[in-house]
Amino acid sequence: MLRTSLALLWSCVVIAAPAPAAAVEGPMISIAIHGGAGVLSRAALTPEHEGAYRADLERALDAGYAVLAAGGSSLDAVVAAVRILEDSPLFNAGRGAVFSNAGINELDAAIMDGRTLRAGAVAAVRHVKNPIELARRVMDASPHVLLTGAGAEEFALEQSLTLVPGSYFYTERRWQQLEQARRGDRAAAADIDIGYFGTVGAVARDRDGNLAAATSTGGLTNKRWGRVGDSPIIGAGTYADNASCAVSATGSGEYFIRAVVAHEICARVRLSGVTAAAAAQAVVHGTLRKLGGDGGVIVVDRDGHLTLAFNTEGMFRGARDASGRREIAIY
Repeated sequence: MLRTSLALLWSCVVIAAPAPAAAVEGPMISIAIHGGAGVLSRAALTPEHEGAYRADLERALDAGYAVLAAGGSSLDAVVAAVRILEDSPLFNAGRGAVFSNAGINELDAAIMDGRTLRAGAVAAVRHVKNPIELARRVMDASPHVLLTGAGAEEFALEQSLTLVPGSYFYTERRWQQLEQARRGDRAAAADIDIGYFGTVGAVARDRDGNLAAATSTGGLTNKRWGRVGDSPIIGAGTYADNASCAVSATGSGEYFIRAVVAHEICARVRLSGVTAAAAAQAVVHGTLRKLGGDGGVIVVDRDGHLTLAFNTEGMFRGARDASGRREIAIY
């Protein structure tokens, strides 16, 4: 009788016990951001500087994640994150953009929708407060992919976007970087602010499984002759495809263009079946490095897994997903 009672009691306990909780409830939403990669000196980056960078990275990361958590699209999430980094004077995009050799700020940006493979980009704009918003309008409201210069700004006016005077983009430290670069002191010009490789970007996966990538930059300190880097070039610095992954890059743009880095990573995933993490590592530490290119990428795959890979001393970066991961890092 006692054995029967114990058996019944154990049966009840087993039946009543809750099933192990899943690591992630519901679809995996995730987002990663970057604020540039390059030579980052721990000695030169004061606690105050580091705190300021981390604060803006956190604001951007959480703004993008909030869009996803509320059921918003990956496209809206990456725009929300990048817009905050463009508004910060700390990063080489929007407000904090570097100066060209002529002493002006020329801005580039791109966005891509992994569901439809639609994309929009702008290059060499001088008065657009948030170039990522203009890139989104190029994708959504024009038949084109890439608009440049005065034509892109005419389109911005037609779209009622905010234009600002050139003085809006002036920061003293960026001007000093230009002066140092003009004197040939490249290392001093880069400094802790990575004036050469300070591009910003975001990649995300939403509840519907759609991927998106966005990138924005002021380009290269002391650039000449209308130089445009990889950020607004679809496939080089920005790419997204639901069948594989979404990528935003930062670094020495000429090499990212030559290696078609963003698309190369996605193509390896789609065609060879390797993981996005493996593809990113192989391209950043193999293909890119062999060419002589420095920098890094942020990647989200179709399941929401995030990869942040770089071959430099550091990369301003952040990652957050539905599993509880939330991190900000520099080195």
